[in-house]
Amino acid sequence: MRRNYNILLLVLVLAFGSCSFTTKVDDNPDKDKLLIQIITLALDQLHFEPKTVDDAFSKEIFEDYLEQVDPLKRYFLKSDIDDFKKYETEIDDQLKAYDISFFNAVHERLIKRQEEAKAYYKEILEKPFDFSKDEEYNADYENLEYSKNKKQLKERWRQQLKFNTLSNYETLIEQQENDEAKEDNTEAPKSLTELEEEARNETLKALDNYFTDYIEDMERKDWFAMYVNTIVEEYDPHTSYMAPVDKDRFDQQMSGKLEGIGARLQKKMDYIKIVELISGGPAWRDGLIEVGDVILKVRQGDEKEAVSIVGMRIDDAIKLIKGPKGTDVVLTMKKVDGTIEDIKVTRDLVELEETYAKSSIVKKDDRIYGVINLPKFYVDFNDYKERNAASDIKLEIERLKEQGIEGLVLDLRNNGGGSLKTVVDMAGLFIEDGPIVQVRETGSQKEVLKDTDRSITWDGPLVIMVNELSASASEILAAAMQDYKRAIIIGSKQTYGKGTVQNVLDLNRMVRNSSHGDLGALKLTRQKFYRINGGSTQLEGVKSDIAVPDRYSFIDIGERDQENPLPWDKITPVDYDVWDSYFDYDATISKSKQRMANNEQLKLIEQSAIWAKKQMDDNTYSLNYKKYKEELKLNEEQAKQFDAISDYKTNLTFNSLPYEQKMFEQDTVLKQKRERWHENLSKDVYVEEALNVLDDLNSTYRINKVATIKD
Repeated sequence: MRRNYNILLLVLVLAFGSCSFTTKVDDNPDKDKLLIQIITLALDQLHFEPKTVDDAFSKEIFEDYLEQVDPLKRYFLKSDIDDFKKYETEIDDQLKAYDISFFNAVHERLIKRQEEAKAYYKEILEKPFDFSKDEEYNADYENLEYSKNKKQLKERWRQQLKFNTLSNYETLIEQQENDEAKEDNTEAPKSLTELEEEARNETLKALDNYFTDYIEDMERKDWFAMYVNTIVEEYDPHTSYMAPVDKDRFDQQMSGKLEGIGARLQKKMDYIKIVELISGGPAWRDGLIEVGDVILKVRQGDEKEAVSIVGMRIDDAIKLIKGPKGTDVVLTMKKVDGTIEDIKVTRDLVELEETYAKSSIVKKDDRIYGVINLPKFYVDFNDYKERNAASDIKLEIERLKEQGIEGLVLDLRNNGGGSLKTVVDMAGLFIEDGPIVQVRETGSQKEVLKDTDRSITWDGPLVIMVNELSASASEILAAAMQDYKRAIIIGSKQTYGKGTVQNVLDLNRMVRNSSHGDLGALKLTRQKFYRINGGSTQLEGVKSDIAVPDRYSFIDIGERDQENPLPWDKITPVDYDVWDSYFDYDATISKSKQRMANNEQLKLIEQSAIWAKKQMDDNTYSLNYKKYKEELKLNEEQAKQFDAISDYKTNLTFNSLPYEQKMFEQDTVLKQKRERWHENLSKDVYVEEALNVLDDLNSTYRINKVATIKD
């Protein structure tokens, strides 16, 4: 090992076809200027919280765009930045005049510097590296200064290339040592000089591929789309420009025709990170890839050599990762815990069945409990009554009740959200009636969405499990149940914290003729939602009643860790009645916190999370092979102390409901999936504690009911 939403709306396409709006947009023959004109107009009139386009806004764009095009600071010199400085407070004025002088100046200089960089790396990689020399490489690009001259810049390239080659060198030595240990090995070992040259050639080939296949393939329109995105992302992290090719990909995803590994990627600095696993996709099913993992290299299943995607355009990286159903791709991943691992994924279509709610029963002492897992708040957009998350959850609860359950755990961990209507309907399964969530749009009165069905599907003890990746609709349900004191929320310190709603605007609808070609689309934030107590879930998310550590506890992964998030705020609360029951929530929460404080498994998980954070924050690497190897060995030894986390086992046994067990007779694949799920549940310390909480709730119910009757 090595160191190193369908959101809550039903994504709508806004059809702005009125003359009063479109006539404000000129039929500018310059497509770039026309795009700036349309987008600035749309953001000003439609965004939930329009920005003041002034000198401060200009400075933000100036800094962020330079970081976008040169995140490793390996192209521009300090003199280039000084030349660009004249635009630092002029970009706001340029936007108002639909002027793109800043973009043009940066683009022209960037192309020149990239050509010079090609000469740097070729010259550097012609000579052997001395891995016995003591020197360090600092990968903290964000805090690096720009090089003062070309000599300094060339030295920066040398260190980066030496570090890349050192990694290749160590891998080749390790492979040769493994081959030599094999009894049937007949190949003569290569010398260290030969291995160094081979490692250097691998670095050269990767750079050649990067420049030839990606940098030189970048067209001006690609760089301009990046510039436009820098502008719109100043408004909030969920507002983004989708160039025509991106819009096509978005439409394909919304249609449900997903083929590949089933993951959403995001570029952070020069690295491509997993930000969402699509429920039902192969990466989600395998359970080997996690949100927060970084992809370093990509190798096709039938090829021997991997391609580094560090610094690559995200579109080009996606082309390498995607592929036909049934083919394999090997991803070299820098895991959340800092280790590096090769993971093979067989590409496939997303299995919709795996996104649906599933339930299990578990016997704990003399009580039977139910566990329901909900990966997303799904809905059939064409026919709501056909199938949706709320109706499925209701059906599963009815089936669990037939088995005599005395408590219910609803698992919303990693649930990124989905349909707003389904979450309102689902909340209604647990209360008689009343408000569930408030929605507000700039310039409009708030809307209160209510449950009007007075029937209750489940009135017994309820625990809702969340984590840092529970977002949007998950947060609405957890918040409503918490405000009503209807459920105990157990999980991370807080949920993701996304309390905004986005719509997608087809920019082609805003002009009167199509001579300019396809303009793409703009996804922009239009609304915010609020708890019934008036507080927003934005940034703060939902704070768990019982907070337990997990591997994401110290990692920057929530809305608050994104760039330019909208602020938390509060509006007027609505009237609602707290759930009237005999359950003593305060006593139950207190008892659970005492248990958690003494839980050795959770202590180990927290130590692991702290260690992982430390590994991720350490950006200094030795370029001396002996010291580099010692660091790797030390990390391996340190990581072993956390092996017990995956070895944890409860004494609980989970089983499918009778209707599913009948299905197993014909569907052996489903049987295998459920067995794997049940095995994971039996090793899950959080589920174990959720069931303990149900036990405590039941105990307080009996005590309080007896006391009330006596009174």
